Amino acid sequence: MTDRVGFIGLGIMGRGMTRNLLNAGHAVTVWNRTAARMEEFVAAGATAAASPAALAAVCEVVILCVSDTPDVEQVLLGEQGVIHGIRPGSLVIDMSTISPQATRDLAARLAAQGVAMLDAPVSGGSEGAARGTLSIMVGGSEADFARALPLFQAMGKTITRVGEQGAGQLVKLVNQILVVVNMLAVSEALLFAQAGGLDLPKTIQAVAGGAAGSWMLSNRGTQAIVRDFRPGFTIDLQQKDVRLVLEAADQMGLPLLATGMVYQLYRSLQQQGLGHEGNHALIKALEHLALRQVGAAPDA
Repeated sequence: MTDRVGFIGLGIMGRGMTRNLLNAGHAVTVWNRTAARMEEFVAAGATAAASPAALAAVCEVVILCVSDTPDVEQVLLGEQGVIHGIRPGSLVIDMSTISPQATRDLAARLAAQGVAMLDAPVSGGSEGAARGTLSIMVGGSEADFARALPLFQAMGKTITRVGEQGAGQLVKLVNQILVVVNMLAVSEALLFAQAGGLDLPKTIQAVAGGAAGSWMLSNRGTQAIVRDFRPGFTIDLQQKDVRLVLEAADQMGLPLLATGMVYQLYRSLQQQGLGHEGNHALIKALEHLALRQVGAAPDA
């Protein structure tokens, strides 16, 4: 019998993920803090729940995709949380990006009630969520991973079990170091090209297929040069992930120089009220320092 699936968190990522679960034929129950967001999914065949506990009571697998560690804790352990409705033998899959240690603590709380947990954060932005092409990095047992695999296959393309509980979150933080430091490099390179009077689209085309090519350059660099800062992933959420990286690095005694610099640059953008823009708006912090703007008329 196919597991009945619950999905909690219909935000910028969860919307596409839920839609793909429905498209793959899964029976899905949804809950979202802002209830109006559930309406389009009910129209598409989902069932709305009155609370996380009510959702968990009718589902064998509960998936979460919410913003931060306190949100996951509230959804799982709060007054109307999943833990108050879920039955032994069920599986919780947290696809948020949160603290690795908090993940292990939450997994232990659920295990005490006979409930298994996977941490399965994702990468690929809102585009990947919508297209079902996310990269999913999973921590937890092999048996629980095998149980969840058909669900992951509806939402993602690159699906990797990377270790035990908490390992998925650690790998996601590795991913976020690469994302933000890469965007820092993209920003510097595009400012350099702008100052040199180069044709920016042709410059990206020329380097994207070589050793300097990257997803961030091809997807976010091309947005930046036309001043399109709509979010695939917002600065506020990216900054939360960078904070998690720096907290974990501090616990391990690691100096992360470039990541720390990005954290300060994002903070400056948040102070300007730009936290809702896409994470590639990092380039605006460097533009402010350089007193020039990428995508403006070429410099003489």
